[in-house]
Amino acid sequence: MTEVLKPEEKLKLLEAVWQLEETGEGPFVVEIGPFHGATKDYFDDPEAEVKWNEALHRDREGVYDYGLPNIKPNQGIGIIAAAFGCEYTVNDEADPWIKPKIREENAEDVYKLEIPDPEKTPVFQKVWKRIESLQNLSSLPLRMVNVPSPLVTASMIWDYTSFIEALLICPDEVHALLEKVSEATIIYIREQFKRIENLFSVSHESICPVPRFAGVRISDDTAALLSPDLYREFGVTYNNMISREFGGIVVHSCGDVQYVVPAMMEIEGLKGLDFTIPQVMNWEALRDAAAGKTVLCLRQRYWDHPKDAAIDLAEYSASLMETFGRKGLIIETSAATPEEARALGEKMHRKLSN
Repeated sequence: MTEVLKPEEKLKLLEAVWQLEETGEGPFVVEIGPFHGATKDYFDDPEAEVKWNEALHRDREGVYDYGLPNIKPNQGIGIIAAAFGCEYTVNDEADPWIKPKIREENAEDVYKLEIPDPEKTPVFQKVWKRIESLQNLSSLPLRMVNVPSPLVTASMIWDYTSFIEALLICPDEVHALLEKVSEATIIYIREQFKRIENLFSVSHESICPVPRFAGVRISDDTAALLSPDLYREFGVTYNNMISREFGGIVVHSCGDVQYVVPAMMEIEGLKGLDFTIPQVMNWEALRDAAAGKTVLCLRQRYWDHPKDAAIDLAEYSASLMETFGRKGLIIETSAATPEEARALGEKMHRKLSN
């Protein structure tokens, strides 16, 4: 069995990747188990969250990869929408469900929305308490609490289907909403940087850290549904505000993003793109637009593939490296059990090293 890398060795190579320097081995992480979300068992129970994370990292002992121990605060992607007054429902299946409060018939209500106060808004206060509790319960560093893009938050506040239509029929109201949401997002991120004492990553996803000099990672899943021009107007414009404030930005989106990647590359201070790669149907389009020009974090966990696909995750990862090259590439995958994770880590090491 290959000797597991020391933390300082992992961090040194990861920093080189984020600087778009050439590296000997393409870094990768092997997570364990299914998606871990802000469900009823964890949303209001920081002790359960710490126990889950600590158990994960015990299970990962002996796995060869570039992941590092940390705590995922795990409050779901709808915090900012809830701060604007949207009702949320904690459930057993996924992150809390968000009930929208704006539709086409009351679009004018966007002008009545007030920027949430970080010191007085109950849901923000809950997040700050969560950070404090996790830091008191564990010495492990914390990731960011989930950071949605302005587009994603706006599409939660405004009924999703109606919101997509509104980009064309109510653009003034959408812009008014996105301006308020962007300001609230900046407040929300700034408060996290102030309150997290031992910051693991400027991302809320992955055991592979995104460094502070990358700015902040946002989840921008609405992007895949938009045309390039719509994304430039309603996505790039407001992502630029976030990037300017924090010295850079890493943008995640699920879905088939091949058509909007050129527009994403226009975001000021872009440090990286983060995609669920089995959902991207044209790898060559992504390669031509972004490979070697910005960091690409390409996710293909076992549950991102069809259940009956029988995908060899190491071979699939090798095909990613062959297509996108080594420069700036990070691959995220997973296994169902600790034993499978250790075997997969060994195989990934053989496939992705020189």
